[in-house]
Parts: sequence; C-alpha cells; structure tokens
Amino acid sequence: MKSHCLTHVTTIAKPIEDVFDFFSKAENLNELTPPELDFEIITPLPVNMQKGSLLDYRIKLNGIRFNWKTEISAWEPPYRFVDKQLKGPYVLWIHEHRFKALNNHLTEMTDTVHYLSPGWLLEPLVHHLFVKKKVEATFKFRKEMLKKIFDN
Repeated sequence: MKSHCLTHVTTIAKPIEDVFDFFSKAENLNELTPPELDFEIITPLPVNMQKGSLLDYRIKLNGIRFNWKTEISAWEPPYRFVDKQLKGPYVLWIHEHRFKALNNHLTEMTDTVHYLSPGWLLEPLVHHLFVKKKVEATFKFRKEMLKKIFDN
C-alpha cells in the first residue's frame, strides 16, 4: 500500500542556526502540538538530540491514547533531521525537517511527512474519514505557532 505525503513550508524570521536550535530541543514540541492531542513527552528532558536518539511520547487521537516512540534517523545540523516512528498510532510515519537559509536572516523550513494510517484494506477509508484532516490540522497549527514564536 502506498504511503501518503504531506509537505508544509514555513518561512521563519530568524537565522537558520536559531531555528534549528529551537527544533533541537524536544521540549519545544509541546508548543507546536495542538492541545487537543494531549501531547506528553515521556523521555526525561533534556534530550541530547543526535542520530539514534529515541523519544517516547503519549498522544491522544480521536479520544484514544497512544504511546509513540520515534528515532532520530538523520541529524545534519543546521540543515536537516528526520524522525521515524518505531512504535505508535501509524503504520508508517517518517517526518523530515529541512532548513534553508534565505536572505535577511530568514529561514525556510520544510516539513515532509510520509505516513500510512492503520486499517489495512480499509486504510484509504480510515485515512479519508479520520486521519488526513487531523494530520493537516496539526501541521497548520504548527505553522501558526512557529509564526507566533519567531515573529516577535
């Protein structure tokens, strides 16, 4: 079954080093996650982010609480990192964060997520009815929060 792909591009009014530094702190995920997901980092903080780092979370989707474990599978400061779900609510979740320095101390950040919803043969229906809107709303919230955090 083919995975879904979501890409969001956000321009942030800070230098690339500042933006990457913000994302290198796992605790900042709390600010970027919609409150209704009841997101909680279980891994003791602070986390020394690097290739191979493991992060454990709890998240609530459609009223159901899930444990979620991700691994940082690529770490290339200040340009890129990738987190990959090892255990969690998705069959597949690979989230790449790319950072590109622009003129005037701006940074273009691109989130690309390849994911596959649960449901096996019913996955297209589950994705259409429940998952797609939730994932899109989460990244829309994230974009809005990044604007608030960095545009001050």
